[in-house]
Amino acid sequence: MKTKPIYRLCLAIAIALAGCTTNLMAQNSDSYDTYKDIEFKMPKVNEPIIPNNTVNLKDFGAVNGGYVLNTKAFEAAIDAVSKKGGGKIIIPPGIWLTGPIILKSNIELHAQTGALIKFSPDKSLYPLIETSFEGLNTWRCISPIYGKNLENIAFTGNGVWDGSGEVWRQVKKDKLTESQWKKVIASGGVLNEKKTSWYPSEVFMNASKGADQNVRLDLKTKEEFEKIHDFLRPVMVSIQNSKRVLFDGPVFQNSPAWNIHPLMVEDLIVRNTTVRNPWYSQNGDGLDVESCKNVIVENSSFDVGDDAICIKSGKDKDGRERGVACENIIVKNNIVYHGHGGVTVGSEMSGGVKNLHVSNCTFMGTDVGLRFKSNRGRGGVVENIYISDIYMTDIPSQAISFNLYYGGKSIAETLEEGGDKIVNKAMPVTIETPQFKNISIKNVTIKGAQQAVFLQGLPEMNLENIEISNLISKSQKGFSIIDAKGIKITNAKLDIEDKNAFEIYNAKNLSLKNIEFSANSSQAVTINGEASANIDLSGSPVNFSKTTTVDKSVPKKAVKF
Repeated sequence: MKTKPIYRLCLAIAIALAGCTTNLMAQNSDSYDTYKDIEFKMPKVNEPIIPNNTVNLKDFGAVNGGYVLNTKAFEAAIDAVSKKGGGKIIIPPGIWLTGPIILKSNIELHAQTGALIKFSPDKSLYPLIETSFEGLNTWRCISPIYGKNLENIAFTGNGVWDGSGEVWRQVKKDKLTESQWKKVIASGGVLNEKKTSWYPSEVFMNASKGADQNVRLDLKTKEEFEKIHDFLRPVMVSIQNSKRVLFDGPVFQNSPAWNIHPLMVEDLIVRNTTVRNPWYSQNGDGLDVESCKNVIVENSSFDVGDDAICIKSGKDKDGRERGVACENIIVKNNIVYHGHGGVTVGSEMSGGVKNLHVSNCTFMGTDVGLRFKSNRGRGGVVENIYISDIYMTDIPSQAISFNLYYGGKSIAETLEEGGDKIVNKAMPVTIETPQFKNISIKNVTIKGAQQAVFLQGLPEMNLENIEISNLISKSQKGFSIIDAKGIKITNAKLDIEDKNAFEIYNAKNLSLKNIEFSANSSQAVTINGEASANIDLSGSPVNFSKTTTVDKSVPKKAVKF
């Protein structure tokens, strides 16, 4: 059959465009290099190797619809491919209700577009196990997705994994609309005496009163923990002490507590993944990378109820005794919407954190953008952190925050209670003293924040060698620098409402160079504390209120925008 000229022309154009698209995709793929411009020696992260065996969940008796429990179907499918050395389990479109999924090595769970894996709200299906929760060794309900001592695990496809978190979590009234609050109450559960918080059960409410940030330190035996089973909500995905783990494509949402928690995993990749929780979800973290080595987190989005991308290494004595640092981590090209922190280090960092690269990330409406936190008792060293090309909009509290007096509350809650307090009494330095040092932050744009930068170390262990350069910020407040040494601020443009661009307390060897202030900064630098010394303001024509420790040759005229 002869083709008409116009058809041949269209066909030729289509083929040409297809070729151009292919070439462009190849160019984009080639131009993007995960390992480009990494400041430390970063080994190539190994991906899982999955044998070429494929099965379909439906072949093992799985029933679509969300009303039949498919736990045994998942178990049978995993066993079947495991006996062949591993393989891929395809989860087709549909609603698949299930209890906990126990992983085995060499398994890929591929949730196709349209697949919704919904974990059962029946808490009796989640037995207690010894595990780590919030950095401490304890007993907890088994996670909906659980694996330990494994190799080669992958979650692929564009399906959705839902943890039924609404039946596990406490909810605060002030975080909901009136109609949402009425709906929560109607679902059952109990209210506290003031009717300001809803709990899934009376057991949960009573157990929470004796908890240290969700962990009952006073209980020791499994029998004691069984009595508060309802309170022991798990993380949604728990993979421990394993190698070569990949998350590529799916949505993980609505977790009972933290969403994805890799613990002591070597060679971890999280890419093209969506993680989301209701913004009011208590402890609804996105991704908690704990004591892991060789990690990539890229091209993913987070919209959660607590910190989004979290770097951790255990808490207090349990974390120090584990002694496994979180190291060699690349975080690139991610977007965070709601969350307490965009990228967070701590507060559980007792095993140390080192060699972390964060770049080209956007935080939109996140409570805090870059969040570093710890407390006395942690110990551990956080060092060799490199952050660049960060873009933030509508940050309701501090865009960049270092707080070594973290008490378990969000910064928004802390500010509502009167803000962070300056503590000038030094304590003895021991193994329990945390340390943050050698951190570089550059090329940061902040459009709207309560404060641009808050840096607070400890009197006995100052923040050390923090460099911030090429920062543009429109915010209510500028910088607070407390108990810090070797801080260098270079090339900063601050459009702020407060009269003080810099509030400095007990700072040593501080350098402020090429700083530009808005017209509101009539008193640009305020220096307090007898320990403040060696402060270099050269190159920055600013006003200041105390001259005893400042080079008096500095011009006393603020630069205006």
